[in-house]
Order: sequence, then C-alpha cells, then structure tokens
Amino acid sequence: MSNSPSAKRAAFRRLHESGCFVIPNPWDVGSARYLQHLGFKAIATTSSGAAWTRGLADNGVGLEGMLDHLRELASAADIPLNADFEHGFADDAAGVAANVTKAVETGIAGLSIEDSTGVSDKPLYDLPLAVERIKAARQAIDRSGSGVLLTARAECFLVGHPDPLNESLKRLQAYAAAGADCLYAPGPRQPDQIAAIVKAAGSKPVNLLVGAAGLTVKDIAGLGVRRISTGGALARAAWTGFMTTARQIAGEGSFAGFGSIVPFGEIDGFFGADAKKRGA
Repeated sequence: MSNSPSAKRAAFRRLHESGCFVIPNPWDVGSARYLQHLGFKAIATTSSGAAWTRGLADNGVGLEGMLDHLRELASAADIPLNADFEHGFADDAAGVAANVTKAVETGIAGLSIEDSTGVSDKPLYDLPLAVERIKAARQAIDRSGSGVLLTARAECFLVGHPDPLNESLKRLQAYAAAGADCLYAPGPRQPDQIAAIVKAAGSKPVNLLVGAAGLTVKDIAGLGVRRISTGGALARAAWTGFMTTARQIAGEGSFAGFGSIVPFGEIDGFFGADAKKRGA
C-alpha cells in the first residue's frame, strides 16, 4: 500500500464494504508498528491508552496533544489509522467542525465522534444537538475533500442510560441520516443486542467494541458486524503485566513475574528489523 493519506483512506473505505475486520488500538508508535507487523489491515487510536502513556486519565489529553498523537501514529504506520476523536473537543457544532478539520490534516483515514458530554449529571448531548454535531463533522470532512470516514458513536451503554439499547438504536439511526459512514454503540456484549444494532443500521457498517473474553471474530462476523475494535483493552493488557510484576517486586520482593515475559531479543530484534526496513 502507498503510504499517502489518500491511498490509506481509499483502502480504509474498501475494508468497510464487505466482510468483517479487526481494527486493534495501539497507544504509541511501537505498538502501532507491531500490530501492522501482525497483518492487521487498519488500526485505531485509543483515548485511554494515549492518556495513560502521559500519566493522565481517559479524556485527559487535550486537543493539541491529541492532534500531535494522531500525526505521530498516522506517519508511523503504513496502514490506515482511525482516530478516537472523543467528543470532538467541543460542545457546539461549529467547534466540532473546526476541530475535525484539524484532525483530517494529520493524515488519518477515519475518525469517530461520540455523543457523551463528560458531565455526570447530563452524560449525553440532547439528540438534536448530537445530530447537529455529526452533521458538522460530515460537512467539515466533505469540505476537505479528503474522503476521511466518519464514525458516529452512541455512548448510551457506557454512561448507564436506563434503556441503552433502544436509545442507541434511535440515536444511531439519526446519526446515519446525518451523514455518518459507520455506526458504533460501545458496550453491548449479548448477541441479541448486537444483532439488533446491525439490523437498525441497515446498509451502514457497524463497529463493535470487544474488551473482554467471550465472542470470537467468527461469532461477531456471523452477527453482521463489519468492524471490531478493542478500545483500551490492549493497553490494559500491557498495563496488567507491568502492574502485576511491579507489585510483586514492591510487595513480595519477588521477580517471579519475569518468568513468562517475552525475551529481549524478540522485542529488540523486531524493532531493529523494522527500523532497517524503513531505512531508519
């Protein structure tokens, strides 16, 4: 694949036309390049993973920091990058449009806009405003002529909505009408819920978040899902190994956690070969 943004964007759109693919979420350049090495066809950023590398909580990276992160990962990988662009770093539609324009300029192939406010007593934007925000993102992308793929997220499951499935279905259908290319309601794990979302999406591809053991890629593909992301789960897996081993050292004086780690040569050898291939 050409490393140009336009080629990556065209390839990313083709991935959404049929079948089912996994789009894992790296949190830095090294994890992005290793996922590419494994043969994944696209990757996506994770807001939580990016924040943790900076010693921040999820959603703690501001707009400029996130734009820098997108530029770094988009240039580091030869495969398409989708941006977890949180809530667009703005409440109003005009602000979302301005920030989406900036995100497109980083070289990403796609981005997602969510409808969560980050405010505990009103966790979701009212639907009319949420729709206007997706329309604004759509218009910004169209003005850019970039072909960046727009994913709209309904956060109902994650924020504890009393009727998350039905509210998600209503919102996703409204976002599809507003111009979203792909629909995403993170949170459901039950096959009947997932199937209901796919049915409501009609011809629009659906992204499913998988952050726990359970359904396989084959199972999920059978439900009609087009794209599977892992969110912050891969970063959590890495942090799990680090935290568990560090706690053993600090609390027990034991280095037992080092007994099952990947050998130095395997990791360093990969990055050495990768750098040589890139001419670094």
